[in-house]
Amino acid sequence: MLSLHGRVAIVTGASRGIGRTIALHLASLGAKLVLNYASNSTKADSLALEINSSSTNYPLQAIAVQANVSIPDQVKSLFDKAEETFGSQIHILINCAGVSDSKYPTLANTTVEDWDSTFNVNTKGAFLCCREAANRLTRDGGGRIISISTSLVSALFPGYGAYTASKAAVETMVKIMAKELKGTGITANCIAPGPIATEMLFDGKTDEMVKSMADACPLGRIGETNDVAPLVGFIASDAGEWINGQVIMINGGLAI
Repeated sequence: MLSLHGRVAIVTGASRGIGRTIALHLASLGAKLVLNYASNSTKADSLALEINSSSTNYPLQAIAVQANVSIPDQVKSLFDKAEETFGSQIHILINCAGVSDSKYPTLANTTVEDWDSTFNVNTKGAFLCCREAANRLTRDGGGRIISISTSLVSALFPGYGAYTASKAAVETMVKIMAKELKGTGITANCIAPGPIATEMLFDGKTDEMVKSMADACPLGRIGETNDVAPLVGFIASDAGEWINGQVIMINGGLAI
């Protein structure tokens, strides 16, 4: 039931971090992948090569496609490329592209420019990808929209005002979309990780700040990308069909 054999998945923000590990996991379940990246072509192309080199399912299992998710025409082209390459409708969208302000300012010290750039990628980007997916994912079963949010929406840590607000908006949007997609067979959910060991997490933080996050978790550590990817794979599969309109936190108990 966890097989994604023959299904086409778009993963935004796939060149690094959580997105990269999700892409590798979906590939291991048999999915054909479109690996979206904004600027790091080297990492995205390397990931596509790694997946294609190890594939026993298809001559071509993964392609890397550059697109700025905050630009409507580029999002449309991303979906067009997926359909053209694999010759079928798309089944799965994973919204993983995201940015955070490594200065960790209070809201009183957040600039309008930083607020706008955060919402442009995290919220507008998710909206544009979800809108395209709602109109183009298959209605024949297996349609999945999964957006990566954050447990900060529940934890509400100071210094993450713009980032947390941008993800809270995505959570609300996805819940409404799940209802609006009634009759299509497409499900829409959010996965909300806690602190995960990625470049984004470590950027601008001291070792002491990272340690304090680990100490705050009942399991005594920060998360790994491999903690998140299997949950994404489950929801993307037929086994996850009954999960719809949900925000699932995955954080080791840091936020409850």
